[in-house]
Amino acid sequence: MQSTMSRTSSSITSHSVPVVVVCLAALLLSNALIYLYLSCVYHADRQLMSSHVGCTPRHFKMVTMKNCTPWLHCAQIHADVRKLKLIGQGAVKKVYLAEWKGQKVALSKLSSLDYLDDFLHGLSMLEALQGPWVVQLVGYCLEDNILVTEHHPLGSLINLESVLAQEQHQQHNTWQVRLRLAMDYVSILHYLHNSPAGGRVMCDSNSLEKTLSQFLLTSDFHLVVNDVDALPEVEPSRGLLVKCGHRELTGNFIAPEQLWPFRNEGIPFSDDLMPAYDERTDIWKIPDLTWFLMGRVPGGDLVHFHLFQIHEKCKKEDPNLRPSALDVLKVYKSVYSSMVRDNAGFRDML
Repeated sequence: MQSTMSRTSSSITSHSVPVVVVCLAALLLSNALIYLYLSCVYHADRQLMSSHVGCTPRHFKMVTMKNCTPWLHCAQIHADVRKLKLIGQGAVKKVYLAEWKGQKVALSKLSSLDYLDDFLHGLSMLEALQGPWVVQLVGYCLEDNILVTEHHPLGSLINLESVLAQEQHQQHNTWQVRLRLAMDYVSILHYLHNSPAGGRVMCDSNSLEKTLSQFLLTSDFHLVVNDVDALPEVEPSRGLLVKCGHRELTGNFIAPEQLWPFRNEGIPFSDDLMPAYDERTDIWKIPDLTWFLMGRVPGGDLVHFHLFQIHEKCKKEDPNLRPSALDVLKVYKSVYSSMVRDNAGFRDML
């Protein structure tokens, strides 16, 4: 009897072990597949939301359009683009919601000839940087200092909290969506620092609010950079450095190297004596932007915990010790993938 029970127990055990192994292997495989899937879905999302991907240069195509269309020029803008209302205004340009053949677009017009150089620089940057990270150019008219871009109804990134508070968008108020926005932000920095038009620094970023206003929130909750009027070129290997404006910059948001270094000695600010700097000023600001983007959602504290070390490196006083935007992006992607994988594994165990 005991021998029979022993054999039965042995048989059950011998069959149970493979079953457990198979289940564990399936679980690990499932998590691995989730990890691999998430590592590429971020880029797939960017391709899907970039409606003009596949268009030849100097063409545009918005989401509801079937075909790519050449950029609009003066005659077409005058004939077919109708201004609806003013939606924004800055020192360089006024921005109107407009309509072109049933499509909502943004029409920007130079505010003052004093800022013509900034306006033309912004247009040249839009032309040179067209891609999934930059607002889509629809057309321009140099005669009237007008440019037309794709309209994003959710507005600038500064509106994020109010957008997510709306009932129709509350399902997006998660750490996953918010961290993806932070990944978009760092991806844009990486693109600008290594752009087809040379390395570029975001100079219109002297405060959190000003920096947020440079980005638009797309309808599928991604980011595109919109304001490219102040993107000076930088190339440290050629000694090409930048200074963001000709006035003294102050505040905790800007990088230490952007502060007047002789302030404590009582020496008045002098643009001629102010040292230049490079794109690592943008890296200093990453933790502050990400802190804003993460908001207060379940899981957000864990995200901050995982990003603590890379953010500590971003805040190094010596800019040479800061990571590149690509280094930061790799950590963000790793944290995102591992947290989603861990959440999936936790659900599988329930």
